[in-house]
Amino acid sequence: MIFPSDFIPLFEQNGNICLLDIYVFEKVCIYLNQCIQEKKELIPISVNLSRVHFKNLNFLRDFSVLKEKYDIPDGLIEIELTESIFFDTPQRELVKNSITEMHRCGFGCSLDGFGVGYSALALLKDFDVDTIKLDRQFFSDITNAKAQKIISGFIRLAENLGIHVVAEGIETQLQIDILHNANCEMVQGYYFSKPLPIPDFEKWRESGF
Repeated sequence: MIFPSDFIPLFEQNGNICLLDIYVFEKVCIYLNQCIQEKKELIPISVNLSRVHFKNLNFLRDFSVLKEKYDIPDGLIEIELTESIFFDTPQRELVKNSITEMHRCGFGCSLDGFGVGYSALALLKDFDVDTIKLDRQFFSDITNAKAQKIISGFIRLAENLGIHVVAEGIETQLQIDILHNANCEMVQGYYFSKPLPIPDFEKWRESGF
């Protein structure tokens, strides 16, 4: 097993990360198309997008072509960006325009690792993202009263802006209970399941979680 933290930095350096992203995106399209053909309930899926793509002004065209090829309805695929995409100030206008284009193509847009990186609140002001994924660091010491206030504050702010919130890295019932009381609408993490191959995911899904 080679972990993403080992191979992604290398692929970003040699440019192969773009090929990997397209490969993963097409696999997602194939899976969703299969669910449509088998009349299964459709679950939206987030797909990571490397900052390297933004060196190509027309990078979304390849993703849009695949979406159309497999007849994927609008709103089923969310493109997930990391805050590192916004580090390059000259690139920010391109990113803003790309998010607009994502919406035009029927994709959602989420911001991963939110709250611990670069000018988090400014990003909400300047970029029209649909979802923020609160970084797992907020939940490592969730019994801390100050941490709970920060989490609740982010959730209320996002709600006022019409932005969905996902809590990342959730592993315990205590975290679930506190997030439920804070009206956090979505969580992800090992509390529910570790990452699974598609056949195992289907069994887990059919079991009712």
